[in-house]
Amino acid sequence: MKPILKKYFKTIVLIWAGCFVSLLLLHILILSPQKKTQKNIDTQLADKKRLYNMAIEAAKEETKARLEEQNEPLRSRLKDFVIDFGDLANLKLDIRQIANEKKLAAFQIKSADYRANSSEPDYENISENHIDITFMGTFNQFAHFLNALERHRPVVFVDKFAIARARQEGLSHQIKLNLAVFVRKQQDT
Repeated sequence: MKPILKKYFKTIVLIWAGCFVSLLLLHILILSPQKKTQKNIDTQLADKKRLYNMAIEAAKEETKARLEEQNEPLRSRLKDFVIDFGDLANLKLDIRQIANEKKLAAFQIKSADYRANSSEPDYENISENHIDITFMGTFNQFAHFLNALERHRPVVFVDKFAIARARQEGLSHQIKLNLAVFVRKQQDT
């Protein structure tokens, strides 16, 4: 090759390489961050559109009716686990009646407050109430009483229990139970 052609060829190659490097830098420094920003904006837009469509759908009467229909079984199921505040005294009477049916001796029932030293969170609509029970009975009576409590509606949770064995054979054992129930808080009107 002639030296002049080599010189022009080198110049053209250097100009092309410079353009390539400058275009590469332009892409890396300007266009790539813009694409990332555009993706973020597109994602936010899609989220906002989805929320908008959900709001439009929720405002329809048939959607409200369908959701209310779906909530009804859940409300009735909630009644299996939560008692109204006014029915708490009736629950104690129910437990006393179960104890009488099982012929438990020296039966005592009282409310207990364990919330003062508890680290449990305070919920807005539901609280946990504790009931202390003591009685004298055999192991079979205890098992039958516990079984009856397990089948009770609303659900009564046995939080703790202790059995002090009788000193002599054939005597009743001292049994202590701590029950927990979920109570719907009174609503301020």
